[in-house]
Amino acid sequence: MNEDQESRLDTIRKDVAAYAKAKADMVYLDEYKKSHLAILMKEYEAQGISAVNAQERESRADPRYIITLEGLRAATEIAEQKRWELKIVEMQFEKWRTQEASRRAEKGRYGA
Repeated sequence: MNEDQESRLDTIRKDVAAYAKAKADMVYLDEYKKSHLAILMKEYEAQGISAVNAQERESRADPRYIITLEGLRAATEIAEQKRWELKIVEMQFEKWRTQEASRRAEKGRYGA
């Protein structure tokens, strides 16, 4: 394996950690979104809104909930970016492997 390929493997190792953190943040925020909605609904119930659908409507319109959604959007964007960066490096590595296999096969056919 040449130095360029070793460098790509190092990149994969680093990107895996970054992707794992980004994915964990995304999943956490996705789950927190549900808890946050429930917390806000309880607040609106305490304010006298007894109908569940009205509590949900008010909670989803609450600026604090919108901030949670914006955080989820940002986390999803980062996770997807990291996933595709990792995928591109993997594809480059697979291309190199294919080229090396073809080179070895051709070398074997000509007895070099």
